[in-house]
Amino acid sequence: MQNHTEQACASIADNIDEVHGEIRKAIAIFGGKWKLEILWLLSQRMHRFNELRRAIPGVTQHMLTMQLRELESDGLVRRTLYPEIPPRVEYELTDQAMRLRPVFEALLTFMQGREQPA
Repeated sequence: MQNHTEQACASIADNIDEVHGEIRKAIAIFGGKWKLEILWLLSQRMHRFNELRRAIPGVTQHMLTMQLRELESDGLVRRTLYPEIPPRVEYELTDQAMRLRPVFEALLTFMQGREQPA
């Protein structure tokens, strides 16, 4: 009798081309230089644009705008514009993107378990 993990691996092996296609789609969605960092920051709390810009060293205003627009288009980030002077814009994760939290936790666990170079 196979356990759940073995069954999942067998299912993946049976559908490797389909799984590869899904992985390629995921890489395309998360493949921007700053996207994962943006998503991680937003998984912690809502941020305004300038907060994100200050929190990500090296990102330009243009690149941050572009990455946020792509994430919004992919349904991962919600942008809320408040009609004030000056306008206030807030970014937060959608419910779909909140499902990424275990991925960030796994990445953190992976990094904590790595041996540091001497």
